[in-house]
Amino acid sequence: MHTEGHDMGKDAVGNTPPAAQAPKFDAEHPGYETTDVNARGIAVFLAGLFGTVLIFFVLCYGIGKAINSLWVRQDGPANKWTQEAGTAPAGKGKDLMSNTEIEQKQLAQITSNFPEPRLDIDDGNQATADLHAREDLLLEHYSTVDGAPGTIRIPIDRAMQLIAQRGLPVAPPATNTSEPLAHAAPPAVQAPLTDGFARTGYELTTIQAREQKMDFEQAEGAAK
Repeated sequence: MHTEGHDMGKDAVGNTPPAAQAPKFDAEHPGYETTDVNARGIAVFLAGLFGTVLIFFVLCYGIGKAINSLWVRQDGPANKWTQEAGTAPAGKGKDLMSNTEIEQKQLAQITSNFPEPRLDIDDGNQATADLHAREDLLLEHYSTVDGAPGTIRIPIDRAMQLIAQRGLPVAPPATNTSEPLAHAAPPAVQAPLTDGFARTGYELTTIQAREQKMDFEQAEGAAK
């Protein structure tokens, strides 16, 4: 006779397992925690941890101050030539600047504060360009002369035109009756002898780049 379905709940031997026993509760095992958390121990642990961290930071600060003091004694006091550069304004986060930016600002500050004469760092290209720029202001515009009231400096183009029209001033004739030297006649200027100084390659490159930039900006403005 088929008895499948009637043997459920029995083990492999055929015995019925004992029913699960209910947990036993008594005075020693009430079923819940009978003691409170040790708040004092936790407080002592946190205080010790905080004290350890505080001592660590104080120790690191002291070591840093000692190292800085040693460097200051070795380098000497800061002056206007060795003062720190590259520091960011307050609230700007100076630690966010890279070493390259700090080095560039330090170099710029030292270069601007270092007394003349200075070594050229670009073979004198910028110094020559600055000199020619100052000369352009004197050669191309009207200006006054310091220490000479009423005297006005005129542009070189106008001066060359006047010299070409009037000629160079002639010296008064000498009283010596001896024979004049050959080619001793007053020179007659027919045209300007020069049109100014020669631009350097650095200046020509700079001027060309400036003109290209202006042409690009004009074309961009016209396109808008």
